[in-house]
Formats: sequence, C-alpha cells, structure tokens
Amino acid sequence: MSGLSTTPGRPTPAAVNAAAASFAALTAKLDYLSAPDIDQVRRAYRFADEAHLGQLRNSGEPYITHPIAVAAQCAEWKLDAQALMAALLHDALEDCGVSKPELIERFGAPVAELVDGLTKLEKLAFNTREENQAESFRKMLLAMARDVRVILIKLADRTHNMRTLGDVPRSKWGRISSETLDIYVPIAHRLGLNSTYRELQDLSFRHLHPWRHGTLNKALSRARGRRRDVIKRVQSEVEAAFAAAGIEVSLDGREKTLYSIYRKMDEKHLSFAQVTDIYGFRIIVSDLITCYTALGVLHQLYKPMPGKFKDYIAIPKINGYQSLHTTLIGPFGTNIEFQMRTEPMHVVAESGVAAHWLYKASQPQGEASQRLGAQWLQSLLDIQHETRDAAEFWDHVKIDLFPDAVYVFTPKSQIMALPRGATVVDFAYAIHSDIGHRTVAGKINGEQVPLRTELRNGDVIEVITAPVSNPNPGWLGFVRTGRARSKIRHHLKTMALTESQDLGEKMLAQALRAEGIERLPPEEEANRGIWERVLRFSGNRNRADLLTDIGLGKRIASIVAKRMVSLLMEAGQKPDVLLMSRERFTAHESVSQGALLIDGSEGSSLQFAPCCHPIPGDEIVGYLGRGEGVVIHTEDCAVAKRLQHRDSERFIAVEWSDEPSRAFETYLLVTVANGKGVLARVAAALTAAEADITHVEMLQESVQDTVDLRFTVAVADRVHLAAVMRSVKRTPSVLRVQRAKPGG
Repeated sequence: MSGLSTTPGRPTPAAVNAAAASFAALTAKLDYLSAPDIDQVRRAYRFADEAHLGQLRNSGEPYITHPIAVAAQCAEWKLDAQALMAALLHDALEDCGVSKPELIERFGAPVAELVDGLTKLEKLAFNTREENQAESFRKMLLAMARDVRVILIKLADRTHNMRTLGDVPRSKWGRISSETLDIYVPIAHRLGLNSTYRELQDLSFRHLHPWRHGTLNKALSRARGRRRDVIKRVQSEVEAAFAAAGIEVSLDGREKTLYSIYRKMDEKHLSFAQVTDIYGFRIIVSDLITCYTALGVLHQLYKPMPGKFKDYIAIPKINGYQSLHTTLIGPFGTNIEFQMRTEPMHVVAESGVAAHWLYKASQPQGEASQRLGAQWLQSLLDIQHETRDAAEFWDHVKIDLFPDAVYVFTPKSQIMALPRGATVVDFAYAIHSDIGHRTVAGKINGEQVPLRTELRNGDVIEVITAPVSNPNPGWLGFVRTGRARSKIRHHLKTMALTESQDLGEKMLAQALRAEGIERLPPEEEANRGIWERVLRFSGNRNRADLLTDIGLGKRIASIVAKRMVSLLMEAGQKPDVLLMSRERFTAHESVSQGALLIDGSEGSSLQFAPCCHPIPGDEIVGYLGRGEGVVIHTEDCAVAKRLQHRDSERFIAVEWSDEPSRAFETYLLVTVANGKGVLARVAAALTAAEADITHVEMLQESVQDTVDLRFTVAVADRVHLAAVMRSVKRTPSVLRVQRAKPGG
C-alpha cells in the first residue's frame, strides 16, 4: 500500500479528535477554491473517511489522517479540486476494496484516473521485489507523463510517510529511506520542487544514518552559535549596501541541508570544519534587471570567489530553475553564497511544476510554467512505446533522473539541455529520432569530431546525416540518454527482423528453384491452403514469421521447400525438370539448393566470419547459424571445415554478386625493418592504393631489427587487395607482405 501499515481496531477518542481537527486544518487551506469545489473535496473526504473506517496508522491515529495530510500538502501547492480529491482517495482503490468504476460514478473519470495512476499493481505475479517495484514505478511514471498531478500527489504522500517514519518498525527504515533517496528525491529535483527535495533528503538521511545525522546536527548547531555574529554582521552590511543603492530587496538567510553537507564531506573526504559554504542568503528583487544590479552591489561589497559565479537566469536548469549564484568572501574569510531572483523565479525554484497551479489564477501567462519538465515527461512516453520490459524501462528512467546537465547550442543558437556525459548521438536523438537514425558525423564548434565525443557547456553542435545511414549497435556503448538508447534498440530490433525476413524470402525462393519451382507462391486466395499447411508443418504463426526464421537459421530453407513442392504437386503444379537440373548442377556440389548471391547490403541478417574475413573473389560457403542468420566463410577456412564435418546439412551455396555494394575488411601482415617513420610510410602506401585502414597493431617483436605490423584494411575485392599488397611491397623498409588470418 502507498501509506504506512494499518491495524484494524477501534479508534481512540484522542485519535477521532485528531481526525476532525485535521480536516478543519485542511478546510482553512482551501480558500483559493470556489465553494462548489470545496463541497466536492468534502464529499471525497467523507467517502475516504467511511472507506478507511476502523483502520489505524502505526501511531494509533485513524488512517484518514494520512490522506488529509497528503491533501494538505497538495493544497500548499494550490492544486485544483480534482487533485485534492485524488489525494484524499489515493489509498481507497488499494486498501479498501473500492473499484475504479465506483470512483468514476461518484467523482468522475479524471479523479478516478489520478487515483488509478497512484495505485500499485497487485493483479500481476512478480518474481522479485525489484520487479514489482519497477513495474509499479513504471505505471506511476506513465500516469505522471499523461498528468503531472499524479507525481505531485505521490510526492506529497511520500513526504508525509517520511515525516511519520518514526512510528514504523525500525527494520523498515533502511528500505523506505533508500527508495526515497533513489527514486523520489531525484524526481522532486527534476521537477523543481526544491523545498520537498530538501525535506525528503533530510528525512531519508535521518532514518538511514541516525547516528551520523545526530552528530552532524550537533556540530552544525555549535557552528551556528559560533558564527551567529558573522551572519548578523553580513546581513546588516548587505541591507545597508542595498539601501544606499536605493534597491528594495527581501533578504533571507539559509543553511545547507545536513544531507548536502554529509555528501560533500563523504565525496571530497572533508572534515566538518573544512566545509566552508554552509551559509547562504537568498535575495528576492522586483524584476530581472535588478537581479544583475544586485550582483554588482554585492561584488562591490565583498570579493567574489573566482569560478563560483553561475547565471541560471540566462541559461535555466532543466527543471526550469532560474537564479544568479555567486560565492563571496565575507568577514573573517567566511565563504557565503548569495542567490538573486525575482518573486516568480522564487515560486518556480521552490515549487517547480507546481508553480503552474500557484500562478494559474493570478497570471494566465503562467502557462509557460506548465511546460517545466514536460519534455522529460514526454520522453517517458516515447520510451514506453518501445520498451515493454519494466526493468529496462526503469534503467532508462534512472539514467534521465539525475539532472546534472550540460547546455549546448544548435547551429541556430537554440539552447538544449542534456545530461552530463551526453554525446553527439544523444544530441541528434534529442532533436528528432529520424535525425538520430541518419547521423553519420558531427561537428562541435565547426570542427568534425567522433560521434562518441562528450559535449561540454557552450558547445555549438552540428549533426551531419545521410539518407541511407542506420544506427550502429556500437552506439549503445556510449549514449547517455534513455531516449537515445531506447530509440537505437527499437530500430535495431525492427531492422534485424526486416533484413532476416528479406534474406529468408530470397533463400526459400532459391531452394524452390533447386526443386524445379520458378518462384515462391504468392500470398493470395488460390494459395492460402498451401501456405496454411506449410505453416502448420513449420510451426509458425504467419508467412512473415516463417521467412524470418529461415533468415535467422531457425528453419532450413531446403526442408521447407521440399514440403511446399509436395503440396504444390498435390495441387497439380509440376516441377520444371530443366530448371531443377540447371540449378542443382551449376551450384556448389555439397549443397542441394540454388546459390545465394551476396553483395554486402544484406545487413545484420548476414555476417562475414571473423575467423577468415572473406572478400569478393574468395571461394565462399554459407553456414546457417542457429538464430544468427547466415555466416559467410572462405571455402578453405579451418573453422568452416570443422562445422561442415559436424553439421553439413546447415551449409548453403553462396556466390559473390558481380557488383558488391561496399568494401570488405581483411588482414594484412607486413614485416618491416625497424626504423624511424616506417609505420607512416606503410600507412601512406595503403592510403595511396585506396585501402581504408580500420585498425593497426604491432605484434610481438621476433628479432630486434624487424617488426610485424598487422593492418585491418577495407578493400573492394581480391584484385584490389593484390594491388594494395604490391603498393606496400614497393615501400622502403618493407621485407614481406601477406594476407593474414586473425590468429596469425
């Protein structure tokens, strides 16, 4: 359940009084709602009170005090009546046997949808707590992407549970606090709910490490006493400086949270005495220009620390946060941070996406604040469409939850925020998934860079695309954003299946030709019976699945073809004897079906064996790997010969197309006399012969004066390879050139 555990029993008189008083306190916070809205909230309260009757919290209070406290927090954010009703009813579906249709009938579909989004999944059987949590959290996030009020209510719910965690058995503190730090704290930060973020951090720290929290709290109290005079002096000097400048400000002192002090000490291995920026001041001014004027006043008063100025007004954080930050060296060398912002910025800083409701009534133009976090929420929906596995979805979300961002520019000077560590490929997918799929190169600040290059603040990124390009599986090794990762995975899965289906169709057609049938029977009414019987024979659901399985090597084309021919003969179609003899006897002796033409455009459904690196012009054979498509080997490859001896029925005849569509990699072993500049001369010779060098390594020196260099080069065919080898052989210092096997 989303609240804390309950125990049935008779409520105590004191607890009944507490419940009544709590609702009175809630009513006092609803003055921003209309009278009909307040009546609706009261109806929801009565229903929830009745539903939870007899349930008690661990503290002994009636359970209804929890929904009331959640609704009160939502009222602080000035959420609408529907959200407050959902807050009061948020445990009714799960704990009280109330059905969703009943909620729709009583309170309307929008309220029921909000409550449903907050309800954990109980209908599915999960294997582990982690899986249950991942699935439940995924449901909550998707509901939140459709309606951000879901997560606001959820955060209010978690905040009250953390405030009352002391009433829960101590054995549960660690799990609940860790979950809060891992999940809810980052979400509160991502959505800009600063006060909730700070409170949840502090409460989690207090229950996760009670002793450390207590010790640090005492140290902070002592420091506060020692530095009280310094803070008072700074406050009076700052107020006097602004009064002299004629600027009206609201000055508010603030302390770093205990958890942020603890993390700084832990990460940087500092003692408490070494953490200097514990104190800070928040300065709220009337308008944006005055923020910058106030900065000037402060920098005249105290010396700024170099590198400690941040302008989050010109470039806001991902969650919409805007302020000027500067750290100054105050009296007695004390470091003090100042934040300058306007009143609207302050509301957004403290309440984030909730600022939409806070400003809705007074500022219609506050619609802009509704877009805070909206891009991230939308990206959750995009990932959901492509990722059905809850754990994978949760991995994507965790990557995106921590908003340590870099800010980069498009060539048209539009600012984009991405997580720290994001690459050119992440940037491309952030613009549009089609641009990501077609990316071939990238430029940062006008210079071409590798696609895996990490972006830095202020970079201007330009993405170069090509219409025929597709995502590279290697990108998954360095992309940082969940959006890019899920788009690449989805595209690769789809592409692999399409390519396997095309290859399977080609293989089955050629196997049929070897049996004397000119072409594959078209999928039309006249052939429906034949296809149905073939699918029953193969165990596939449909034609596309059968062809994909043939392409992946899960079904053997010649066996399916023989079955299809016998069915066609029953239907009265006779094999062409001339075609059969031509196909069988011109093909490779060891196989019983027509040869498959290879041109290099087959994609991931066809692989070139790394043990022999075949290139056009080599005699080749195809091995139908189980589930991995066709693997092409050279005919004299030792690995292929072993497979042929053990698994001969899985070999098919393959031939090179007259016009291969790309270059193919192979190894060259070059023995050279050791000397200055010899590697550069060999590389120049390879380049002059138009061979692409994709890798080079220096093998173990056999004797002192010679070195073996092994190059991986891409060539068009054997003729091109021979020309490349001649070019290298003519190079000074080269003693021997030969084509090498990977192990050689």
